[in-house]
Amino acid sequence: MKRIAALLALLLAVPLSRGQQPTAPQYGAAPSALPTYATTRVEGTDNVYIFRNVAHQAMFVVTPEGVIATDPVAYGRPNGGQLFLDEIRKVTNQPVKYVIYSHHHFDHIAGGQAFKDAGAIFVAHRRAKERLELIKDPHTVLPDEVVPDTGRVITLGGTRLELTYHGLNHSDSTLVMRLPKERIIFVVDTIPVGTLPGRGMIDFHPLETEDFMRQVLAMEWDRLIPGHPGVPGGRLGTKKDVQDQLELLQAASAEMKKLGQEGKCWDQAEKEFRMPGYTNWPGYPTNLQFIARRFCGLWGRGT
Repeated sequence: MKRIAALLALLLAVPLSRGQQPTAPQYGAAPSALPTYATTRVEGTDNVYIFRNVAHQAMFVVTPEGVIATDPVAYGRPNGGQLFLDEIRKVTNQPVKYVIYSHHHFDHIAGGQAFKDAGAIFVAHRRAKERLELIKDPHTVLPDEVVPDTGRVITLGGTRLELTYHGLNHSDSTLVMRLPKERIIFVVDTIPVGTLPGRGMIDFHPLETEDFMRQVLAMEWDRLIPGHPGVPGGRLGTKKDVQDQLELLQAASAEMKKLGQEGKCWDQAEKEFRMPGYTNWPGYPTNLQFIARRFCGLWGRGT
């Protein structure tokens, strides 16, 4: 009996489904170093799941009246949305009623046609729909319904999901999704877990993001599902992770402010820019250049 109990415990610790089996994923790692995909139930919940496709993550919630899914995470993988839908169907036979976009960037929201064909309603912030209508990406489904700046609540099968907008940050269309009963939030890109931000800084709004993070810290939640696996081991985030990211941005801003106001932007400032307190953070060697470039834009050009 002891052996059977031990075996059951081991099986319960394994993700519900997965692709290839290399090491735990890290944001910024080469795709070849990552498992292809995995679907995992969030510990301590009965109906909240994470679907990961290479280094991108989405959340879905199963209810007695249907499923609420988030980003299709199929950028560069046209059939990725179908893979996500197939993974949901391994968990439940309930239909997907809603697909909610975290923001308008293709690397997270492309590939949702399979969900549309299955009858799902697509929801996004109003700015996301405006942007997507302008760009007309052939692999990205346009939202059917929009969320105003004042937010929206989706209630399905006894589950309440709050969609809130907190201004400019990583994008101008980011929604924070909160499950109040489970005390879980889903936030994509603006708050990396355990790593330095990287290429996503390209359209980042630095000063506004500090305010965004303060607003997120003021919300009631215990765990954060990030849009990329947390480091180490694909972990979920905590309020300490948000505070750490806020302090990182403040440190980067202060350092580049001196260089920028000395007239050293771009090349000289980027060469001199260092963050000595963060050299041991994952992503420091490769991502420092993106942080430097964005903050040089702020303090060197006012953009």
